[in-house]
Amino acid sequence: MARSALLNVMVQAALKAGKSLSRDFGEVQNLQVSVKGPGDFVSQADLKAQKIIRDELLKARPTYGFLGEEGEEVKGTDGAHRWIVDPLDGTTNFLHGIPMFAVSIALERNDEIVAGVIFNPATDELYTTERGGGAFLNDRRLRVASRRVLSDSVIGCGVPHLGRGNHGKFLVELRHVMGEVAGVRRLGSASLDLAYVAAGRFDGFWETGLSPWDIAAGILLIREAGGFVSDFHGGTDMLGTNSIICGNEHIQKALAEVVKRPIPTK
Repeated sequence: MARSALLNVMVQAALKAGKSLSRDFGEVQNLQVSVKGPGDFVSQADLKAQKIIRDELLKARPTYGFLGEEGEEVKGTDGAHRWIVDPLDGTTNFLHGIPMFAVSIALERNDEIVAGVIFNPATDELYTTERGGGAFLNDRRLRVASRRVLSDSVIGCGVPHLGRGNHGKFLVELRHVMGEVAGVRRLGSASLDLAYVAAGRFDGFWETGLSPWDIAAGILLIREAGGFVSDFHGGTDMLGTNSIICGNEHIQKALAEVVKRPIPTK
């Protein structure tokens, strides 16, 4: 596949950060699990990966803005462009030695995502996309799954953990979805969840309480793979509402209807 100069910059930044995370992942598996040790170690791995990415991206485009999970947003003098970065999506997996985590990098131009990269260094899977140029996994073109009914579908989701989200509301959503689908999965990394939808591994996905860096690259990846994405209000402000429902045309619509069903009175 042909990549633009900007996408090549993003890929190189993701691969370089991924190499650093891979080294740290090997170490974290050997650490004794305690609140102080692994937590501090993972935090440092996170910060180190973001610095690598930021240095690579801003070296190539120093006037662009930068929004990363670690640290405050940097406004660019360019005004039209912004990098949106999650250096380690799936921190809890990383901490526990589970090889489901990713680097996620998106480029926003005039409030529209125009390029994205998601890289899982543990599996060496590199997802790339540019607006109008398709979606790819290691140079293989991606298409969303073609299933048309929920009863045949495997759906991904996020599960709110301790201190995060409305657990009661999620349990209602999960109850409704479980009764309609072939299976529900939770990977622990929203960017990989979205990449799996683009690759046809998941038929759909929903989650609330997300941050822009969790989903920016994945939104474009799904659209370029032929999928449909909305927020929980049926609009396209996923980054602003911190919510997402996605799949192919049929599954996205059906999943949106199911997760928004009212709480049963009995």
